[in-house]
Amino acid sequence: MLLAVEFDNLHQILRNLYGEMMPLCSSMAGVARGIAGLGALFHVSYRIWQSLARAEPVDVYPLLRPFALGLCIMFFPTIVLGSINGIMSPVVKGTNGLLADQTMDMHTYQQQKDKLEYEAMMRDPTTAFLVSDGEFDRQIDELGWSPGDMMTIAGMYVERGMYNLRKWIRNMFRELLELIFQAASLLIDTVRTFFLTVLAILGPIAFAISVWDGFQATLTQWICRYISVYLWLPVADLFSAVLAKIQVLILQNDIERLQTDPSFSIDASNGTFIVFMIIGIIGYFTVPTVANWIIQAGGMGNYGRNINNAAIRGGSVAAGAAGATSGNVAGRLIRTVKAPKYQPPGPGH
Repeated sequence: MLLAVEFDNLHQILRNLYGEMMPLCSSMAGVARGIAGLGALFHVSYRIWQSLARAEPVDVYPLLRPFALGLCIMFFPTIVLGSINGIMSPVVKGTNGLLADQTMDMHTYQQQKDKLEYEAMMRDPTTAFLVSDGEFDRQIDELGWSPGDMMTIAGMYVERGMYNLRKWIRNMFRELLELIFQAASLLIDTVRTFFLTVLAILGPIAFAISVWDGFQATLTQWICRYISVYLWLPVADLFSAVLAKIQVLILQNDIERLQTDPSFSIDASNGTFIVFMIIGIIGYFTVPTVANWIIQAGGMGNYGRNINNAAIRGGSVAAGAAGATSGNVAGRLIRTVKAPKYQPPGPGH
């Protein structure tokens, strides 16, 4: 939870950074007005000269395009960025609300599962001492000083130590994968903020260049790319919401099994969680590709392929490190001298 809060603060810093950089658009407006003015002069002069040379009436409507683009350049933060951000903002808020609801449900079910797991282990005398210090001390006090009792006490200490070691390793893997997962989310958000900032600051230049004949597609491409990059955040929130929903379903299944099946293995459920975290790390880097499916933006394909390749390599490294470490620890535990299996003290002790 603390890790998630810390990363939420970093995401909020990126939001504030975008807002702080927007006044720089006005510094580019002056240069853009010069480029657009020169382009408008050639644009209007060429069409009027063409109409006069052909002895045709001058069509005024096409001549209004440079003036409309000039107004957009003069009031770029308000007319252009304000309009696009105002239209897309409800999409961001909607997906963020969906993610918040699923995350809250996931935390609620996780707490319920932890409570049921603790109660299930406390009901069994052979596992109660593993999770409760009071039960461990009580069972130690009930044993005597005979050689058999001393062997039983030694077995209890070994089993408790191995249980704590397995729990520590499991928690370490979970925290490591959660850290990588949050880092992948922050990477996507950082690159998104950088792209949006560059597109916003240099947007007036793109509008000015589109005034010139032969560069009209620059305006369309700028709008497509800006909206496509803007959609990275909603797509990432939807992806996180889907993963959170999957974890909620897994937790619900685990809770039901804990309530009905005494032989249910918690270790298998934890392994499933680790697998989905690795899938989530790799899947986060497909966000640019999915956003480009929503609105086609030329020139973004190579970036998406590079990001996907990096994600696959990163996920393979994470999975390989987890498997190698767990295998090494398991081998060490197997080679450890096994103590006699602990049996709860009988009524004669």
